[in-house]
Amino acid sequence: MSLNEKVSCINNLPYSGAISFVGREDDLKSLHEQLQEGTTVAVSAISGMGGIGKTELALQYALKHCLEGSYLGGLCWLRAREEVGTQIISFARSLLDLTPPEDLDLAEKVRWCWERWREGTALLIFDDVQDYEDIRSMLPPQDSRFKVLMTTRSHFGLPVQELQLDALSEAKALELLRVLVQDDRVDQQLERSQQLCEWLGYLPLGVELVGRYLAKKRDSSIELLWQRLQEKRLEARAFKQTEPGMTASLGVAAAFELSWQALEESTQQVAAVLSLFALVEIPWAIVEQCLPEMDAEDLEEIRDQVLLGSNLLKRVDQGMYQLHQLLREFFASKREQRADVEGLKRKFYEVVIAEAERVEKKPERSLIQESTVTIAHLQAATERLARPEQALELVTCLFWIAELYCLQGLYGEAEPLFVRSLSIREKQLGGDHLDLAQSLNALAGLYCSQGRFGEAEPLYLRSLKIRQQQLGDDHPDVAEILSNLAFLCNSQKRYEEAEPLFAQSQEIWRRQLGDDHPHVAVSLHGFANLYRLQGRYEEAEPLFVQSQEIWRRQLGDNHPHVARSLFRLANLYDSQKRYAEAEPLYLQSLAINQRQLGDNHPDVAMSLHNLARLYCSQARYSDAEPLFLRSLSILQNQLFVEHPLTARVMSHLAHLYDLQGRYAEAETLYLQSLPILSGKLEENHIWRQEASNTFRSLLQNALQEHRTDELSDDPMTRSLLQQLQAASD
Repeated sequence: MSLNEKVSCINNLPYSGAISFVGREDDLKSLHEQLQEGTTVAVSAISGMGGIGKTELALQYALKHCLEGSYLGGLCWLRAREEVGTQIISFARSLLDLTPPEDLDLAEKVRWCWERWREGTALLIFDDVQDYEDIRSMLPPQDSRFKVLMTTRSHFGLPVQELQLDALSEAKALELLRVLVQDDRVDQQLERSQQLCEWLGYLPLGVELVGRYLAKKRDSSIELLWQRLQEKRLEARAFKQTEPGMTASLGVAAAFELSWQALEESTQQVAAVLSLFALVEIPWAIVEQCLPEMDAEDLEEIRDQVLLGSNLLKRVDQGMYQLHQLLREFFASKREQRADVEGLKRKFYEVVIAEAERVEKKPERSLIQESTVTIAHLQAATERLARPEQALELVTCLFWIAELYCLQGLYGEAEPLFVRSLSIREKQLGGDHLDLAQSLNALAGLYCSQGRFGEAEPLYLRSLKIRQQQLGDDHPDVAEILSNLAFLCNSQKRYEEAEPLFAQSQEIWRRQLGDDHPHVAVSLHGFANLYRLQGRYEEAEPLFVQSQEIWRRQLGDNHPHVARSLFRLANLYDSQKRYAEAEPLYLQSLAINQRQLGDNHPDVAMSLHNLARLYCSQARYSDAEPLFLRSLSILQNQLFVEHPLTARVMSHLAHLYDLQGRYAEAETLYLQSLPILSGKLEENHIWRQEASNTFRSLLQNALQEHRTDELSDDPMTRSLLQQLQAASD
């Protein structure tokens, strides 16, 4: 027997066609608690976007408490979009035997009914209230036995208490889908079912509609439905047809259309712009930049009073907002019907490219968070750049996505995008265009980050040649390539080549940009690191300090460049055994990187690694080991197991085990790390030489114990063994 059939209290509740009421148990409890609060009339609103399940929750609550006898004064269901007073009088006449005098006007008749209402607590449910003022004059008197519940898409504020409904969780959405599709298709195609629920934004109406559609079409797979939804979007038949008995009377698009028709043109324009963004946080400052002709305060009113007020937009953080997946689909369909659609898309593209450049240069909050959000919006822009004449715009988006991936240390994600953008630019622009030089420089920088110096150097040289031809020898962009080449030479211990390159780049930057520009700090930092690696510590220290001061002034105390400067200065002190001065700098650098880049960035891993090495130098092995392990875990997850950085940390962890006499563990790690370093890095690379030197003592032990047959056949290991064997002979 259904819940509807068990109900016997005084009520005019509509029939509930819900097959199962899933995922709202906590909301039912919260709603009841709100309605019981206070001694005056309790006015509660279930608010939320169309299709979120407001009416169904109100109906299920009423049915449940009617069955339990909670409202002996009756449950009166009122359709707020129709004449409410007439409905109240009709309920009183038919179910309470109350007949108000005919000589009274409508409002007086309603008051007459309230005064003579049946004893006991009564619940009045106003479904789909658009404006609180529409029903306020019809509310019951201030009597604690009257409880009022409204469903609405709006936010009313006091005196209305609000219960905000959100979408279902993934687990509850899948549970609802299983109940509706009562065979095993959901679990047979679980991954696609999860993807389907995610695409629906876990909206109850969306899940119910597609579930009922599948239930009717038993020979249709979830995969087939998925393909149809991707092809037809909100126009798909599964979204349009409600069934008799469903609480919802409208399909998804029709439900959203009710809200859309109530919006003024300016608000519809804002909604169209919002639909251009990805399904992640939307910084409101960018929305304002996309609509420069609109007053900022007017935009705030549209956002706060209309879009938020009607649950068409959600605030997720300070200055950050988000659209529901299906609302975005609906707004996008409306956007494509606008006469100004191409202009909106063009402005959006320009704004997100500018945002990517800003994030790279000077993030305002967290670099990792801001770049992640910006990548998503850039990817949304690429989806609308499919025409041949848009190839260069597409390349610019791909280039900046790759740049931001590099900032996050996701080099594997960045490389194919850089390669693709380079290829398209060369094809579209020819071999001597400045944009091509930009792509060459970026790809070379990526290769340097991975220790692939042999691949990077010719790209830098080609980029330098283009810039010198197009800009002359004294341009800041030429200095950038000279500086990058200097860092490359530095990493290969080609110090005599690096020093004049640093000097040349610094001279150009000082002349063209001034002494206090961040680029000048880059060259100072490069000089300082060059001197550090050469053991010229007294020359290095003031340059590290000077570069750090410039970065702090120009970029703020929490910029990753400041963290890098602290890190290198700590390296310098570490090399001089000034451990007490080095440790707090390592810790400061680590803290900045964690704030700006998150806990899992390669720069964080290297901060942990160098702090661990400092502790090793002080024989604080128990402090060092967990830092090495955490660093290794980050690099293995964020880069790849055979990355040179990963191998370097592995070799230093092996050295720690060697110092502790844990030779078997040390040998295992060395035998994993050395083939990577020998295979990925040039022979004279400092990391490769460092690892081979520290491995010698372990190999010497293996020779003495006649265990060399157990060791790797890696050429580097065999070469070291042969050298040691020859020396011992």
